Amino acid sequence: MKKDIENRKDIEKLVNQFYEKVKVDKTIGYFFLDVVKVNWEKHLPVMYDFWDNILFYSGHYSGNPMQQHLALHLKNPFTVKDFVQWNKLFNDTVDELFEGENADTIKQRAQSISTVMQIKMFK
Repeated sequence: MKKDIENRKDIEKLVNQFYEKVKVDKTIGYFFLDVVKVNWEKHLPVMYDFWDNILFYSGHYSGNPMQQHLALHLKNPFTVKDFVQWNKLFNDTVDELFEGENADTIKQRAQSISTVMQIKMFK
């Protein structure tokens, strides 16, 4: 049996492994590598804070992911397929590493965020 997501270190492990999948993904990888040209040294700690706050309400994240994704959408439009793939990679990564209540919760919250973004982008 795998352990559940218990702390910030687990969040970092999840985020790191997830983005390793993203970087080589044929559907969404180019957003990160070609469109945005992500500075991973800056981006990953922000994602640690974001997901730590989403799951544990740590208060470490202050930002507006909706605004950033809407700006990116204007530059290079997302499709529903992109969101489906993002969610698949995220859920697969969680499932590979963890199981339990927090693992289920983070997947549910990721899906909720994805759904809200799609509603705002595709209205």
